[in-house]
Amino acid sequence: MADIPLTRGQFLLPFVSILDDIGAPTETLLERSRLPSSLAEKSDLYLPLLPALRFVETAQRSQGIADFGFLAAQRLHFSHMREETRALIAHSPTLLVALRHACHWASREDTILSMWIEHDADHVRVCSRLAGTAGLLHLKHAQWIQNIFSVYIVRQFAGPGWMPTAIAFESSYAPSPATRSCWPNVRFLSGQHAAWISLPIALLSLPNRSAASFAPTRNNEDGPSAYDIVDLLKLMLPAYLDEGTTALADVAEIAGVSARTLQRKLALIGLSYSDILDTVRYENASRLLQDTDCRIIDVAFSSGYTDPAHFSRAFRRMTGVTPRRFREQSRLG
Repeated sequence: MADIPLTRGQFLLPFVSILDDIGAPTETLLERSRLPSSLAEKSDLYLPLLPALRFVETAQRSQGIADFGFLAAQRLHFSHMREETRALIAHSPTLLVALRHACHWASREDTILSMWIEHDADHVRVCSRLAGTAGLLHLKHAQWIQNIFSVYIVRQFAGPGWMPTAIAFESSYAPSPATRSCWPNVRFLSGQHAAWISLPIALLSLPNRSAASFAPTRNNEDGPSAYDIVDLLKLMLPAYLDEGTTALADVAEIAGVSARTLQRKLALIGLSYSDILDTVRYENASRLLQDTDCRIIDVAFSSGYTDPAHFSRAFRRMTGVTPRRFREQSRLG
């Protein structure tokens, strides 16, 4: 746990923009909370979390703003997340893999933020909590931000209109009627063990819709960037899946780069070569399962697996379901 909890300045910008829109003394409120008054210029930097929460609550009370956390969450969007996190999600083959990446890298968004996935019958909960803040006042503002980003991640796979079945808060919080009207058919719960959203378990196997819309900032290195290499590998590897030449050393030699360079480039965006290979294998297998009547064992061999049992375990890690169940779901849906 970090001694000084920090949050990214990006997450305060929506609160600031609301205050600016209503003509509030935003700079004065920031200064009183010991936060930089020129926040827009420092939005990619980290700020202390507790003064940030005090700023939001003081502004809500002094300006008479109802459900400030909800209103700010409405102004957030997927691009407020770190570029590295967005890249991992954009290159995740399924929603389950994307959520696992988000859970693993959550502390890069807030230094004391943890995320995890819980199973609850035919639903899963995407949970989040700020460590060491139990009982702290004004957490509802932060928990709206935590939950809305989980919603936005799911929407990269389920579509922009997707709604969770439930939204939960660790704090004692009851949304206003106006807020509830924006989330029809969504249950709101308070006093929970964590902030969380609920979604049907069947959604975990949804394929990615976001890669084409992700436009990362390119660095000035010579040669292709890590993002370019990911795209090139995903184009090249399918031709070699059933050839037995997908080992890192073999692929690097075929591509004309060193294995070390390949690993280093991918590590810059938090990926490994095995991540890319698993994705390509999954995409090949899911296409065959959906579009053909190939036997499961033949799908396994065609996707580069020599052991059908290994294939089933790997496929389930990607989707949360077996290949046979995936085929059944895709034909039902």
